[in-house]
Amino acid sequence: MTYISPLTPPAESARRLVLLGSTGSIGVSTIKVLDEHPGRFEVLALAGARNAALLAEQATRLRPPFLAVLNDEAASELRERLPEGYTPAILVGPQAYVDLATMPEADIVLAAQVGAAGLPPTLAAARAGKTIALANKEALVLAGHLFRTICHETGAVILPVDSEHNALFQGMCGHDQRDIRRLIITASGGPFRGKTREELEGVTREQALAHPNWSMGAKISIDSATLMNKGLEVIEAYHLFGLPLEAIDVVVHPQSVVHSLVEYEDRSMLAHMGPTDMVIPIAYALGWPHRLGLSLEPLDLVKAGHLTFEAPALNIFPCLGYAFDALRAGASYPVVLNAANEIAVDLFLQNRIGFLDIPALIQRAMDAHTGADAESLEAILALDQNTRAEVRKWASA
Repeated sequence: MTYISPLTPPAESARRLVLLGSTGSIGVSTIKVLDEHPGRFEVLALAGARNAALLAEQATRLRPPFLAVLNDEAASELRERLPEGYTPAILVGPQAYVDLATMPEADIVLAAQVGAAGLPPTLAAARAGKTIALANKEALVLAGHLFRTICHETGAVILPVDSEHNALFQGMCGHDQRDIRRLIITASGGPFRGKTREELEGVTREQALAHPNWSMGAKISIDSATLMNKGLEVIEAYHLFGLPLEAIDVVVHPQSVVHSLVEYEDRSMLAHMGPTDMVIPIAYALGWPHRLGLSLEPLDLVKAGHLTFEAPALNIFPCLGYAFDALRAGASYPVVLNAANEIAVDLFLQNRIGFLDIPALIQRAMDAHTGADAESLEAILALDQNTRAEVRKWASA
């Protein structure tokens, strides 16, 4: 039986939702939240890249009037899989995501695409003044400075869906930002915590994908194994919350019970704790400013036992340090960092490079970059594509 929290507000008009990235891990978890709260949300659109089979299954259940995929092949398969009598509009290509993100009818856009591909539709949603539930950290990594300006101009609101940033958001709510001394992002340490550099030489794709605590997509799982995920989260937190970089720290917390902490000027801390399930931050963002009840098993503190914290091993996992370096160097450097990482991770997943080649390619891209224009979407995308081409060339050589 679903437990409905007493904090759940009484019935109100359904929030109209556009879900970009419905077939990924965040999208699938989002639909679990919708299933627990029938009638609270009206799904206007689902976008599912190339996974026509899963998108058709989701669409058949939720019956949104709009669907989107990335190519004609996926669109053709999707049409064949939809049941007779259900004829939604099917949009095709990257522009389709932008069109859905700016639908006038939408109350909230959940941006759950993976990687830099999520930037144009998320930026378009911000320009349209939407409430954005943001699970695509790369959008802020690439263009956080643009988002802050655009949100100020249009009144758009970004609600973080990443578990760590959602935890920080909850810890900060109701407090004056001037009272906040430090944000502490927790990291599980990934599957290779405690390993030496020599032990990482022969790491396989399967070993790197085996995250000890969280169920995530392939790209995010590899980022967790290299600690790049935490680096990207540092950049995201910097842009989301407006604190100086010196006020953002990362600690390794292997149990993943504490999702992040906010430290105040009186040296007290507020920690967000809970089960390791992404439906919690998703539900908080979708229901904000209210909480939606969820039928998860509650956190058992006795079973959780000891909670430990340690400093990240930057000498073994340098990707986290690269993110701090990129922020200090200027707005174009996070673009290079992210592009190099996405290509390196993709090559590793294809078994074309080794695990330690990922940070090596990122460092080479960062060292080769001498600054560039990053003050427009077009300039950012051009730099992103140029960096990807260079990293592919280096890897092939």
